[in-house]
This record gives sequence, C-alpha cells and structure tokens, in this order.
Amino acid sequence: MPPVENPTFPSEFLWGVSTSAFQIEGATGEGGRGQSIWDTFTETEGKIARAEHAKVAADHFHRYSEDIALMAELGVGAYRMSFAWPRIQPDGEGKPNAEGLAFYDELLDEVCAAGIAPTGTLFHWDLPQALEDKGGWLSRDTAERFAEYAAIVGERFSDRVKMWIPLNEPMVMSIFGYAIGEYAPGKTLLLDALPTAHYQNLAHGLAVQALRAAGASSVGTANNHSPIWPATDSPEDKAAGEWIDALINRTYADPVLLGRYPEQVVPHLPAGFADDLPTIAQPLDFYGVNYYEPQGVAAPGEGNPLPFELRAIEGYPMTTNDSPIVPHGLRDLLVGFHERYREHLPPVYITENGCSFDDVVAEDGHVHDQERIDFLDSHLVAVREAMDAGVDVRGYFVWSLMDNFEWSKGYQPRFGLVHIDYETLKRTPKDSFGWYRALIRHE
Repeated sequence: MPPVENPTFPSEFLWGVSTSAFQIEGATGEGGRGQSIWDTFTETEGKIARAEHAKVAADHFHRYSEDIALMAELGVGAYRMSFAWPRIQPDGEGKPNAEGLAFYDELLDEVCAAGIAPTGTLFHWDLPQALEDKGGWLSRDTAERFAEYAAIVGERFSDRVKMWIPLNEPMVMSIFGYAIGEYAPGKTLLLDALPTAHYQNLAHGLAVQALRAAGASSVGTANNHSPIWPATDSPEDKAAGEWIDALINRTYADPVLLGRYPEQVVPHLPAGFADDLPTIAQPLDFYGVNYYEPQGVAAPGEGNPLPFELRAIEGYPMTTNDSPIVPHGLRDLLVGFHERYREHLPPVYITENGCSFDDVVAEDGHVHDQERIDFLDSHLVAVREAMDAGVDVRGYFVWSLMDNFEWSKGYQPRFGLVHIDYETLKRTPKDSFGWYRALIRHE
C-alpha cells in the first residue's frame, strides 16, 4: 500500500480530545468526594515520582469553564471526559452525592452550550477505596456495584452525553494495578490477577445494560491495544507473542465482541465465568481503541514464572514517557482487528492517541512542540491508511487536552495540547493546539 500524503477525512469524521477526572480535576477533598484507590496510592511513600499527588492537578474542578472555552476555540466536535466514581458515590455504593452530581450537571451543560458533544467514561481507574477494601476488582460484587453506579450516572446525564464508555482500559487496571503493582491498588499477583479482567468485563456488560435502560443511545468501549512484535520468528518467541496478545488484547476484545475468552487465559479465570459471557457480549455501537505503542516479546528465560518475557522496542525515537514512536503500528493494529473480528467489529473510534515531551514555555511565551505535531500527523496518516484498507474508523481523540497528573510518573510527562504551569495553573495552548485547530477547520 503506498503511503498516504496529506490525508483527508470525511466531513462527518469526529475530532475530539480526551481527559480523565483523577488526572485533571484536583479538589480531592471537596464537594463530598470520597477516597479513591489513587488517593491512597499517592499517599503511600515511594509510589509516585517525586512524591507528587493529584490534590490540585490541573484544578479543572474550579477552572472547567476556562478549559471548555479552550475546547471551543480548538473547534473539537467531542470531549471525552470521565466521571469520578468517588465524587458521585463516595463509598462506591448507596445514595449518590448531590454535590458531585451537581458538578457534572454544570460541566456538561457548559460543554453542550459550547457546541461540543460529551463522551462520558464511567470509570478511569479511580475506584472508591471502600470497594477496594471489600476486594476491589478481585470481587464479583464490585461489578454489581458498578452496574448500580452506571444506572445513576446514565439516568442523570443520558440527555446530554452522546457517547458512553463504561470502563477505560481494563487491561491497565488488571496488569498495572493488580499484577505488577506499578499503579493503584499496588498488588503483585501476576497471573492470579486475571479474575480482575473478568469482573471488569462483567462490569462493562452490566453497565451497557444499565446505560441502555437509562436511555443511552450510543455505548461502546475504550481498550488499550498493542500490536505484538515477537523478538524472532522462532516457534518459542511466536508462542510467547500469542500469549501476550491473548493477555493484553484478546482478553478484553474477544469476550465483548465474540462472547469467548482466548484459551491461554481460561485456566486463570474464576469459576463460573462462562455463565457471564452473554452479559459481557452486549451489542456495541462503537469500539474504542487507545493506541500508544507496539509490545515486544520473547520466550521466557530461565526462572521466569510467566509464559513470556517482555522486550523493549528498539530502533525508534522515544517519547519522554518511554514509548517508542511507531505510527504504522496503529495502522497494523486497526487492520489486524478488522481482519480478526470482521462483521463482529462495530465502527471504530481512536479514543486515545498522544505523546509526552519536555514541553517548556519559550521566551516568546509559546510552547513549540513540533515533535507532538509530527507525532499526531504521522499517526493520522496511519489511521487514513487503515481506513483505505477497509477499517470503518469514525473519529479520533487526542490524548490529552491538557497536561495532567500522569499516574505513578507524576507531572513530568506532558501529554497536553495545552501547557499547564503547575505553580500558577496558567493554561498556554501549545503549537500543536494551533495545528490541531487548523486540521479540524480544514485550514
């Protein structure tokens, strides 16, 4: 396939930006909000770079009007944001918090008034600590509580939220949160963490049902996916590649789209999991793909308790978040999904794609982030190539609108189209902001 130059997109193609509540809102002790697992994690010594926390973050809780005005200036058609579960249900169950609901009422009203369609994510990793204390995503009960939360949010906001995403990247919650402990809640269960994948998948299915019952017209998902690159063509490395593909890609896509799990993970799932598969496989209106990088893999070395060994991708430029920049990986991923799932794959949206660099405000008052412009442009070329190959891609959301709290790495990685000065909280649109605005406006 010849490379695409200066790609064009259909007039109805949806351009958006993405954020998440914990990373930008701040105000963790205000408005009746409860404790989340990430509050606990940031308060635990040694877990976050430079001992940083998200008590203020980008202060979006108080400055959302300013941020919505920036989105209006940008010209996006959609804003993907997340609701903070502990702000709506402080303990993860029971009567909702009126102050939390009122905050999102006001936020959504302003987003809609700006002519921007809200895309609502119910869960972006900020599990109420009270539920974690009862077992968290290792407990089936958490999926049931999530369904109740979904019903509350859906009934309150389905008149304004145009697209719904129940859970963001359940793979990251399972692997980083419960298997290797780099993220909250910090458990190191390795493959014994796989029940968390199933209970999140179940939560997804139950939430789809609850949202539809509440009047939601468009419900999908947002999964982090990576093309898998075995280190060699040896049978052992290929088998390791099949295992990691099953673990980080198919464990989340197969049950939702095909109603089954890949055989590699079945022995690690909770008893009775098959009974939940019809609930998990609810019909979807769209499938959200979050893409950052391929995953290298090789056969496990001696003493490795896992059936694979991760390998770094070498030979590519890197972001400051240690991600190799591989635009064609997005094309290959999308085409591979199209070939694997065929008629079972609904229309696709790129619900996250972005990069971090050492962005600074220059002496002229601007942030000259040409590296980000090059990154986004090259990845959009990859999206266009996938569309030309037959993949039904309907939209693209940049991660992220603004610099934010980047989980265990704190504030050093900057992903935003808008620079945040964390001392003054001043917003400065970067050069990439102007580039994206011109792209959206066909200038």
